[in-house]
Amino acid sequence: MSRFLDLTLNGVSAGMIYAAVALSLGMIWRATRIVNFAQGGMFMVTTFIASSVIASSGSYWLGFVVALVCGFVIGAIVERVLIRPVEGGPPLNAVIVTLGLLILLQALAGMIWGGTPRSFPPAFSIRGYVVGWHHLGFSPQDLFTVVAVLAVAALLWALFQHTEAGLRLRASAFAPMVARLQGVRVGRMLTLGWALAALVGSLAGLLVAPSVFLGPNNFDPILVFGFTAAVLGGLDSPPGAVVGGLILGLCLSYVAGYAGSALVTLASLVVLIAVLMVRPSGLFTRARVRRV
Repeated sequence: MSRFLDLTLNGVSAGMIYAAVALSLGMIWRATRIVNFAQGGMFMVTTFIASSVIASSGSYWLGFVVALVCGFVIGAIVERVLIRPVEGGPPLNAVIVTLGLLILLQALAGMIWGGTPRSFPPAFSIRGYVVGWHHLGFSPQDLFTVVAVLAVAALLWALFQHTEAGLRLRASAFAPMVARLQGVRVGRMLTLGWALAALVGSLAGLLVAPSVFLGPNNFDPILVFGFTAAVLGGLDSPPGAVVGGLILGLCLSYVAGYAGSALVTLASLVVLIAVLMVRPSGLFTRARVRRV
């Protein structure tokens, strides 16, 4: 029973990281109908930047803030410079651009910081809580991960549902022509959406780096699992991204604990195929008419 509890807690912590990646992918999909395959490379670079700032200043929280700001800026630049010219073209063009950007970012990271994986400091202790005589597989760092992702999800929900900027973002995504007629600067809104998505992705990189180490290619599995979580919950559903991340995190944790870590990737593929066969649009996405 204690092992089941530890696996459940580990699954919740990992699932929240997948949820953060899923949220960032979903935000870009809702805004431009593009799956950003370069998202993993973007938050890999911002995590490297955080590592350099922490090493030079000795302050984790300074590196944390700098990484989020850099993620916001990188997301805006990528949308303006690379994505904007291909947004109106065939979908394959955007896919090729994002894949090319991923390769470029990984190559640049290897040239600047080297290809040897390095450790990344956690924000809080990674030693599990002690309950009675049992050491739980859930640490203050895991609690910070859960709280941070839930807080970001809540803030994004409040932004989109209860602010004028959120209304403009939704209008730009679902009815850009109508939004332009109403005076909304759609281009700026799309840039803001990419910037916010990159910021959320940067948070995911900071949260996962202490457990997987930091390297140019080390975040690729996290992007794959985050994409699976997004498809599981529904790319159009922010709450679905959180729930999808939790479901996937629990499933993979149980598979790793009871069947072996070698089957984790296969289990993720099985979950993805099963969802696509049953609900191709995701478990929490419903087809409906939107009015703006």
